[in-house]
Amino acid sequence: MRIEKKSDTVVGRFAPTPSARLHLGNVLSALLSYLSARAAGGKWLLRVEDLDAARCPFMGENTKWLLDDLAWFGFSFDGEVLYQSERADVYETYFNVLREEGLIYPCYCSRAELHDAARAPHRGDGVFLYDRRCLLRAREGIAPPSGKKPAYRVLVPDAIVSFTDGVQGAYAENLERDCSDFVVRRADGVFAYQLAVVVDDALSGVNEVVRGNDLLSSTPRQIFLQKRLGFATPRYFHIPLLLDAAGRRLSKREGDGCMESVRAKYKTPGLVLGALAAAVGLLPSPESCTPEDLIALFSWEKIPRGDVLLPQGF
Repeated sequence: MRIEKKSDTVVGRFAPTPSARLHLGNVLSALLSYLSARAAGGKWLLRVEDLDAARCPFMGENTKWLLDDLAWFGFSFDGEVLYQSERADVYETYFNVLREEGLIYPCYCSRAELHDAARAPHRGDGVFLYDRRCLLRAREGIAPPSGKKPAYRVLVPDAIVSFTDGVQGAYAENLERDCSDFVVRRADGVFAYQLAVVVDDALSGVNEVVRGNDLLSSTPRQIFLQKRLGFATPRYFHIPLLLDAAGRRLSKREGDGCMESVRAKYKTPGLVLGALAAAVGLLPSPESCTPEDLIALFSWEKIPRGDVLLPQGF
């Protein structure tokens, strides 16, 4: 496939999942992504990652609030909102490219079998390495289970993928040893995050990705797919996570720093933005501001690598 050329214009994006109301960690990602793009005179896109209807039972309501919260803060995005739920045909096209290259194979393993198939946990984050049992069974001529729909995995090489993150610095993984063959389409037909995000970023012209450092380890897999599909690799900035006073990561599921409670307590967005900006070093202390006020103050050199505490009072 044709290799996409990198653009000189910065094109950033914010790509939340409407599984719940936004929390302050999401807002911090949006803020730094927005400031980086605008400070460079670039574009800022909005993509709603609503592929997984089972994970997002209140998708429509959450998406409505997502848009309302972004508008409340004063974030302006370029172009139309991109909804992943409307792009299954696009993902199918690139899924088939990988399949034609012999990189895709079906996996019929149940959850219990996947646990048994695990060789080792992945850096303690709960992701296990797959032992390719379904691939080996197919090569041995063993018939798959009758009537069971498979997930599909991409066959990764024994190779190191490395990149330099704009915040976290140098990072590398051996694909086979550190992540193993990963799912690109689930058994229910839903395309997986790793494939969808690569395709959407490339086709939207995104060349700068700002997101939480909990997604740092997914980047080598995405770079691998980018290269196989002929896409350019964006610049990555994996930002610090927001922690509560006990040092625990904010969680949508637990409602931590939820925008519903934040907006009920702070009737205007200025103090919220100012507190977030101060937490990551863009302001010496919290003060009311708008996104536009912070553009001239923005620099990636100010952003810390390590996680930061949720501003006091939130």
